[in-house]
This record gives sequence, structure tokens and C-alpha cells, in this order.
Amino acid sequence: MPVTRGFVGRRRGHERRLPPGQYDVGGSWPVLTAEAIPWISPEQWSIAVNGLVERPTTWTWDEIHRLPPSTYFGDIHCVTTWSKFDVAFKGVSVDALLDAAGPLPEAAYVLAHSTTGYTTNLPMEDVVDGKAWVVWEYGGKPLPREHGGPVRMITPQLYAWKGAKWINRIEFLTKDRQGFWEVRGYSNSAHPWRDDRYS
Repeated sequence: MPVTRGFVGRRRGHERRLPPGQYDVGGSWPVLTAEAIPWISPEQWSIAVNGLVERPTTWTWDEIHRLPPSTYFGDIHCVTTWSKFDVAFKGVSVDALLDAAGPLPEAAYVLAHSTTGYTTNLPMEDVVDGKAWVVWEYGGKPLPREHGGPVRMITPQLYAWKGAKWINRIEFLTKDRQGFWEVRGYSNSAHPWRDDRYS
């Protein structure tokens, strides 16, 4: 699928939903990745929550589907300046994973890992209290491989690179550890409404 970065216009009335410097991409969903897109079957996939937790835990595809389901409906924003309105994802809240694993009091940061070796860093406050999901459906269908399927993380309040595609581990840390894009000059905090793209 081709990478799309062109301006396609804004929908009337949506301007107030656009963070600074963003445009409404409309019905398309651009494909942007830092690495080759892997082939991962649901049967091969698993996710671990470890690091500074009381109970390091790993879920298979079947096991994570037994957790209480959660959905996100809203907007997503990419650092490359596009925004997509009214997207629908289904999976589980990261809060459910943390309830099972029990982060220790000194755990202040998260490093999300992908099967490809990609990583991205987040402070604890950006993954708790209903701010982050591990998802496997988009628009009622399995999450497309090019967008992180079978499973990715989403953190819709931040630019999309903070939601690791093909996620397989969430690691809890005492100190911040920069991820793939952060060591290349991207922002640690990545807040769209602050136009917080680069460090």
C-alpha cells in the first residue's frame, strides 16, 4: 500500500478538532512504518508485561481475548501532519494488563516493544486511566497488517508513533529510556495540541 502524505482538504466543521499543523486525511489511512512490515499470525503472537511489576505476565492471543473488551472511538493524529477522525478500535485497555501485572510504586515509565525491535517510550501517566489500548480490530474488522496487525498499541492523545505497531512487550522502568524515533530527535512527550513533534 502506498505511503500518502498529500493534502486532501479539510471537512467543514472539523477544523476545531485539528491540532496545530494537522490536516484531515479523510477516508484514507496513510501507511508509514520505520521498518519492513512483518508477517505475524495470531497463533504466533503474544504480549508480555514485565520490568518493574509484581507479577510479570504473558498473554497469548486466546488469553488476551478473555480479558474484558474495551473500545476507542475518536480521532488519531500523526506527526507527519495528518489526522483521521472517528476511528473505531477494539481490544483491551492497558489498564487491564496493568491490573494483572501490578506495576511497582517506583515504575514511572514505559517502554513499548515491537516484534521488529522498534521501541517507543512513554511516562506512566500516558498509559493509565483509560489513555492506552492494545487493539486487534479496526472498524469492526481485524487490524490490517500494515497498520500493526495482528495487535498494536494506541495512545490517541499522543502522536501515533507512540502507539507501537506489532507490539509484543510493555516494560516498566524507573527512568525514561528513549525509543526508536526519540533517539532520532522526535519529542519524548508527543502531544499534538502542543505541536510537540521534535525535541
